[in-house]
Amino acid sequence: MDFLLNITPSPVLSALLWIVLVVTALFFARPTVHQFILAAGKALHKMFRTASLSVANAERGLARRNRDVLLAAGRESKERIVEREFDRINETVRKDLSNFSALHRNLSESIHRIEDDHSSAVDVPPDPPGWVNAVEAVAAIDSKDNRVGVGNVLADIHKSLVKAHKEAMAAYHEASGKRHSLLRKMRPEWRHIQQTLGSVGKNVDSLLGRSVAIDRHMQEYEDIVKGEDRAVSVLSSSSLVYFFVSALVLLVAIGGATINFSLIARPMAEMVGGTNLIGGFRTADIAALVIIMVEISMGLFLMESLRITRLFPVIGALPDKMRVRMIWITFTILFLLATVEAGLAYMREVLLHDELATSALLRGDIGALATSDYMWITTAAQMGMGFILPFALTFVAIPLETFVHSLRTVVGLIAIGVLRFVSLSLRLLGSASRYVSALLTHLYDLPLFIPLWWTSRERNHDDSGLSEVKS
Repeated sequence: MDFLLNITPSPVLSALLWIVLVVTALFFARPTVHQFILAAGKALHKMFRTASLSVANAERGLARRNRDVLLAAGRESKERIVEREFDRINETVRKDLSNFSALHRNLSESIHRIEDDHSSAVDVPPDPPGWVNAVEAVAAIDSKDNRVGVGNVLADIHKSLVKAHKEAMAAYHEASGKRHSLLRKMRPEWRHIQQTLGSVGKNVDSLLGRSVAIDRHMQEYEDIVKGEDRAVSVLSSSSLVYFFVSALVLLVAIGGATINFSLIARPMAEMVGGTNLIGGFRTADIAALVIIMVEISMGLFLMESLRITRLFPVIGALPDKMRVRMIWITFTILFLLATVEAGLAYMREVLLHDELATSALLRGDIGALATSDYMWITTAAQMGMGFILPFALTFVAIPLETFVHSLRTVVGLIAIGVLRFVSLSLRLLGSASRYVSALLTHLYDLPLFIPLWWTSRERNHDDSGLSEVKS
């Protein structure tokens, strides 16, 4: 700086001289620098725009892929639901139709018995007695004629009438009793028919309700197959809900696995050695973790064999005989591991009691050596937890399957959001590069305001002169 300011006797004059030289150089280099700045801004603008279009194309491709995955998952889910509903209907129809012949025979027999009893229970009026004609004949005799002995005849007729009336009433009461007995026998048949028809009505109502559900599921399935936006939106929101719910259940399962680990880690140290290390970790901890992982794997295989989950299509495609064998094998292994864990939990309680007794003996606290009568409660609780938790971890397969299937959709949505943000950022950078290049040209012209003003003034003067000459 001293050298630059000492090219003339006066530093101020040297500074002014350098300013004039720099401004002159910048003025003469102005067109080239402007072209360079504008070209650089244009190149950056095109580069960022091209990158933005590439990212936007990638986002659209990922959106199409996510849409296809979503529709495929929804179609598979709906197929499983519709298949289950058809299996239920098939089971109901098979169970009902297999008994239809017996049901029809029972109803026919009951109806025939009711018809026979009803025909037998009809109230038939008694035949008119034969002495009525005799009474009419006697009544036609002249009462003055006493040769026939009308009085005696009438007395005999009265006795016969009373006797016949009693016999007729007894026969009528007997017939009424038989009719009432037949009607009482008809009541169980009516109840049986009513119960049978009620059961058939419930089955029919169940079939109608399931047919309505199948119609709804089939409509949703058709919307998914057609790829309508409404179906995609519903599947996307459902996937998000399933993702968070399954993640919450998996967190609960991880908590259960942690408790299970704490139950068996300490006694495992007595079995494999508490000071041995593998890769910086205790061998006992690794052994306990391996046992828990094996239990979870057996639970997954058991759920796959039962066809509750479909994480491994190979297991679901096995023949039924082999699949049943695999069910029993995985359940037996799981049961044995649960038994081993119960024993380890008991061993943990025994070790804890021994440590407490040893520490009390070292302190000289003889009273603390006495065991409580309620220690068996904690021991039984730990053994029960050690036996139940492996079976509880078996059901981790259900939320794990939901989490895996919904994770694809969630990751796709997050990736789409990230790509959209990157595309927007690149587009903004492209637009900013153009405006920044224009701003840099103006900043470059800022120190050149005097020559630019003089140049513009001369140009305006020349333009005014040309206009006067033309006029």
